[in-house]
Amino acid sequence: IQNIESILLLISAGFFLFPGQSLVQSRILSMYLFNAMFVSVYRKHRNNVGPSKPISQPRRNIVGCRIQHGWREGSGPVTQWKGTVLDQVPVNPSLYLIKYDGFDCVYGLELHKDERVSALEVLPDRVASSRISDAHLADTMIGKAVEHMFETEDGSKDEWRGMVLARAPIMNTWFYITYEKDPVLYMYQLLDDYKEGDLRIMPDSS
Repeated sequence: IQNIESILLLISAGFFLFPGQSLVQSRILSMYLFNAMFVSVYRKHRNNVGPSKPISQPRRNIVGCRIQHGWREGSGPVTQWKGTVLDQVPVNPSLYLIKYDGFDCVYGLELHKDERVSALEVLPDRVASSRISDAHLADTMIGKAVEHMFETEDGSKDEWRGMVLARAPIMNTWFYITYEKDPVLYMYQLLDDYKEGDLRIMPDSS
């Protein structure tokens, strides 16, 4: 996501998942976050009036970094998560968008504030940028309705209709996409699926 309007739209629509939360809980958290972000902007505007306050030491920029941390929900066990930090939300810099290994959806987390996060570690390996194999096709599919085929456990194909929203930052061969059946923000390497015949771009409705 390259602009704040897109980020706010996705958050307000409940497209982000949060570790340990159900889809409904995630939507509630997303709406809460959406409202909190605007409150943050309003307060920041008001705080600009009057004497200046001491500026805290800025944190290290972790966008584009690989991270790992523990996660504990309530009195449950600590689970380990490893992933890539995709972006930092400008109007709420404590919020990061993360693609965790082994998961296809995008998570939104306040990594430095959320008490459920423990032992946050920035890994030395960074994400290597990859070259888009077909830039024209990549640009063409943005904003398009698509039919995406997934293979089920019995080997049959299951069709999911969705919309390609944008190219993901950092992991530049991946795309943001959401589906009618499950309106959550997902990430896939759609160019590969298209070339393998598992993604079809729907014709524009006139």
